Amino acid sequence: MTNRERTGIVQLDEMLRGGFLQRDAVMVAGTAGSGKTTLGLQYLVNGATKYGENGIYVTFEQLPDQLYRDALGFGWDLRALEEQDKMRVVCTSPDVFLASGRKGKNLLDPYIGEVQARRIVIDSMSHVAMYVDDKDLRKETYRLIMYLKTQGLSSLLLFEAPQLIGAVGPLTDAGTSFLVDSIILLKPVEIESSIRKVVGILKMRGSDHDKNLREYEITSDGIVVGSSLSGYEGIMSGSPRKLQTVEMAAERFSKSFTGKARKG
Repeated sequence: MTNRERTGIVQLDEMLRGGFLQRDAVMVAGTAGSGKTTLGLQYLVNGATKYGENGIYVTFEQLPDQLYRDALGFGWDLRALEEQDKMRVVCTSPDVFLASGRKGKNLLDPYIGEVQARRIVIDSMSHVAMYVDDKDLRKETYRLIMYLKTQGLSSLLLFEAPQLIGAVGPLTDAGTSFLVDSIILLKPVEIESSIRKVVGILKMRGSDHDKNLREYEITSDGIVVGSSLSGYEGIMSGSPRKLQTVEMAAERFSKSFTGKARKG
């Protein structure tokens, strides 16, 4: 367990066989509203408060005040963690962020030193893709990942994927999914006329992991992962179908036979 970065989400850590491997770059792919930001914040807050691993949250899309407010809704006081030098929230733009890295001194350098950071969340790589030509996206992502690794950081790279059969979109099209060590999928699905959320691990380099899809909820305490979503097939295709067990088939046959007998 010493080489694992636990998320603090018990069932997710079970799926990860104890947590992410240290210094791994993890892509968290999901649609809007799937809980990517919540997962990223929960990973950092638990790291700082439970495991002595301070962190940095880099956001390209939210102002700090909005992030502080949303985090308080889950009981996470980011301002207090910053005052204790356990976390930093960095709000910038992708072009400024990328340009600082090309100049040899990344804008994250002072923040990493101030809090002795071990974890980092980038929110989101979809915004980075907007500022980089497709032909340069793989190179820029590789440079970013290698920078984070050389700084001793374990990273979550959030990515908004409008379609989720796997993790598709600009990053995967450019071959960037090959650069990350793990891919976590957050996917809403419609089952029996209700929207439910499932989490799956598509890739985890250097480690075994749970191959099942598990249902999760976003509660007042953050993300809670439940049991495997069994009894259905076709979830990843977007057309879930209930599996027909032997008992269900026998019951259906019995009802059909009884109905025909009554008619006769």
